[in-house]
Order: sequence, then C-alpha cells, then structure tokens
Amino acid sequence: MRNDVPTIFATMVSNPVEGQVRWAPVKSLWWFAMASGGIAAIVVYASWGGVLVFLIGSAATLCLGHSLGMHRRLIHRSYECPLWMERLFVYLGTLVGMAGPLGMTRTHDMRDWAQRQASCHDYFAHRRSFWCDAWWQLHCELHLVHPPRFEPPAELLRDRVLMGVERSWMLQQLPWAILLGAVGGVGWVLWGVCLRVVVSLTGHCLVGHFAHRRGHRSWHVAGAGVQGHNVGGCGLITFGECWHNNHHAFPGSARLGLYAGQADPGWWVLCGLQRFGWVWNVTVPAALPPRAELQALEGEAESVQRALPARPPHRSSS
Repeated sequence: MRNDVPTIFATMVSNPVEGQVRWAPVKSLWWFAMASGGIAAIVVYASWGGVLVFLIGSAATLCLGHSLGMHRRLIHRSYECPLWMERLFVYLGTLVGMAGPLGMTRTHDMRDWAQRQASCHDYFAHRRSFWCDAWWQLHCELHLVHPPRFEPPAELLRDRVLMGVERSWMLQQLPWAILLGAVGGVGWVLWGVCLRVVVSLTGHCLVGHFAHRRGHRSWHVAGAGVQGHNVGGCGLITFGECWHNNHHAFPGSARLGLYAGQADPGWWVLCGLQRFGWVWNVTVPAALPPRAELQALEGEAESVQRALPARPPHRSSS
C-alpha cells in the first residue's frame, strides 16, 4: 500500500524463488575499504573529536537521510515537503553509503515485492544463518532467473539533481572527506566517513536480518511469505526503522513507532518540521485505506489503530 506509483511489475513468469547469489566485487570491496578505515580510526586515531564527528554524521545521514529522505519520502511518499528539502534529505541518505536514490528504490521495491509473495528466495527472507545472511547482504547480490520488471518513477528520472547524485553516489563521500581532513586531519576522515559508512551498512544488515526472523508482532499480512517483526530496544539507534512489523502492516505510514514505548525519532523530527510548516500531508495508519490481507494479532493491535490520529491538517504547497 504505497502512496506513490508502483515500480515493480511482475510478468507471468516472474519468480522470486529461483535465483543465484553471486559475489558483488564493487559492493564487497567498498565495505572492506570502509571497514579497514574504521578499524584504523578506532585503533590509531582515537579521539573525542572523532567520536563527535562520527555521531553527528551518523545521526544526520541515518535519520534525515536514510529514514526520512530515502525511505519515508522518496520510496513511500508518506509526507510532502519542498523540493529542496527532498533533495537535501535524499542526498544525505546517499551519504549512508548503500546506493543512490535509484539504486535504493530498486533494491527496496524488489525486496518488498518478493516478501509479499507466498514464498521467495532466502536472500529476500533472511532465512539463512546469521553469518551466511551477513555475507550475502553485505557482499553479494541475488540474480533471479525470471525477475520482475523495474520501472523507475518518472518524477525521479526527470530530477537532474538526484540523477546526478545517483551516477556519482560513491564519490559523494569525497567532498566531506576533504572538508573533514582540512579541519581535523586524517583521523576525522576515518571517523566521519569510513567508520560511519561501515557502521551504517552493517547496522542496516543487522536490522534487516532480525526484523524478518523473530520478535513481537501485532499484525499479520495474509499471503505474504515473509512477515516483519519489531526489534525491541533499538528505536533510538535505528531512528524508528526497527519497528518493522508496524511497517509491513502500514508501509505508507510516516509513523513507524505505533505503540507506547516504541521510540521513533524520525517521527519526532517530522512532527517538528510540520509545526514549522516545512512538511505537510503526513500520513498515519488511520488515514490509509483498509487492507483485506491485514490481520490483527492480539487484542491491542485494533485498539492501537483506533487510537492513532487521523491525517494531520492539509497544508497546500503553494
């Protein structure tokens, strides 16, 4: 139930099960390069300044960039904002080091499509052992024998700024490396670029692994071979992205932490931006159309849905 136009189109022969996992040299060497720099940051260039650069950079790129920019805005269109803000947030999401805007959209939507089928490859389902899944997700790619067709959103293809970022997404680390090096030397580059990127990549892998295997669930999506689970205690460090059962139930919602105690810093930031009038039409579960396949587990799920606020007041973009 996305708020925007779908990008994945299955044919009669599209199959999410048959495929081969192959080592992806660029993806793998990128991780190892960042990991080597991250280890050097901790062992050789340990400093409180480096720690501060790492924390600030991680918070900006993961919260504003990955969660609000790439995921809740670009992919799910769960709120509206000025074009300059969307571009800024998506750019920050690119600095996480996973892919550019087009690559993130393709990866996310392909995985979502596969997980909604009755069965899918273990790569999509995260069924293998922890170490096998980590190797697959961080260093390999799945090549389906009969993949569906991916059609990028026309609006994204027309955006020259974001498509420019797409074509140079790895190089986007370079200006920040130069700036950090000029201010704090090699140590700040290793803390603010290498360690930040490798921790972000590995953290994303960890959330994906555990959020699709076990944990609390309040909702079940009938017919889906892979269910999402809420990973407790990780709301703050994942900026709300760990509440994955909620997200599988309401993918178009800008609010991910639905229950009491489910910290969702990304939602808090959106609420603050809305007060200033910088975002509007922020979607919550109560504003989404009903899904026939969505089933409430445990009594509290239905009460939580009723208690959630309706869509915030509309604000025109003019």
